[in-house]
Amino acid sequence: MKYYDVIIIGAGAAGLMCAAEALKRNRSVLIIEKSNKVGKKILISGGGRCNFTNLNIEPQAYLSKNPHFCKSALSRYTQWDFIALLESFQLTWEEKKLGQLFCNQKAAAVLSSLVENCQKADIELNTEVFAIKQEHGYVISTNKRKYQTESLVIATGGPSIPKMGATDFGLKVAKQFGLKTISFKPGLVPLTFYQQDINIYFKDLSGISIDVTVICDRTIFREGMLITHRGLSGPSILQISSYWNSGKPIEINLLPDLNAAEYLLKMQQERGTVLLKNILSNFFPNRLSERFANTLTTKKLANVTLSEIKKNDIKIFGSCLNNWILTPSGTEGMRKAEVCVGGVDTDELSSKTMESNKEPGLYFIGETVDVTGWLGGYNFQWAWSSGWAAGQIV
Repeated sequence: MKYYDVIIIGAGAAGLMCAAEALKRNRSVLIIEKSNKVGKKILISGGGRCNFTNLNIEPQAYLSKNPHFCKSALSRYTQWDFIALLESFQLTWEEKKLGQLFCNQKAAAVLSSLVENCQKADIELNTEVFAIKQEHGYVISTNKRKYQTESLVIATGGPSIPKMGATDFGLKVAKQFGLKTISFKPGLVPLTFYQQDINIYFKDLSGISIDVTVICDRTIFREGMLITHRGLSGPSILQISSYWNSGKPIEINLLPDLNAAEYLLKMQQERGTVLLKNILSNFFPNRLSERFANTLTTKKLANVTLSEIKKNDIKIFGSCLNNWILTPSGTEGMRKAEVCVGGVDTDELSSKTMESNKEPGLYFIGETVDVTGWLGGYNFQWAWSSGWAAGQIV
């Protein structure tokens, strides 16, 4: 049985960051990874470009049972710290939209930098953990051999994108040691709709994208919305999906910069001979304009001129444009989810060190913890920050 000061299960973003920090303290480190390579999710992130953080990291961009839990780690290892790390490897970056930072040298270069920081660690790939026992610290039994450590870090993420080998291993470990957990559900995931709604609103419109505001549970996002053959996707929908629960409606403002009813009434006075669908074509693609005009209310209005529509009907239609209420049937599930919502209950962990309050020497970091960020680099920053925090103490 081989001994290490620190054993980290999971060679993703959080695990690699934690290892690098522990090595700076001259700790002996083993990283156990069941896959055949490290950092698989890093490599596919941002379409291979790696949206590694965001300029606007704020606690309110994170969803957690305890919204204050993330503050300590995020404030002690910031986006600027990670930017400095990449720049120390001569990597450059650019801001896209909404503060999202992407690496110009792409995801493989980010991963290479992280791995280089872990040169002194032992990394065991293709290694399955069969059992963990408390015995003079922790004894980890794998398909290769047994290891012993005083500091065990669980950095296995959540079960999103299962084809890459993702599982809920972290929650199983937490439950084994009596820690409370919050079941994982898909986050940052496309929403699906009942076939009846698809036939009415979305059929044959797949691929059309428009700028909208989406609201659910008093949370609001404004970004692009994409129509798919099964429902809705795009950044605004992915964002709101983390806050959506089964059975809840979502509210979509299709014209977020406009009071639609007032505008249409004005157009009725000024351009009464124009068809409603043609007025809508100033804002939406033609096919979408016609579909909205015929389906958002009980009346088919696409091929009717504005002057032929009653004022009250125009008000109702305008109200629907600004407040279209739909109830999703579900989501595309873990296979399409970019992250998971849920994880180890933050009440069980120290926000400063990520160590279990009940089990000395047991740590949980990254996506395994009940902290889920918005789309746009926020989840990577949580991985860097929480991994760094644990790395200072393990």
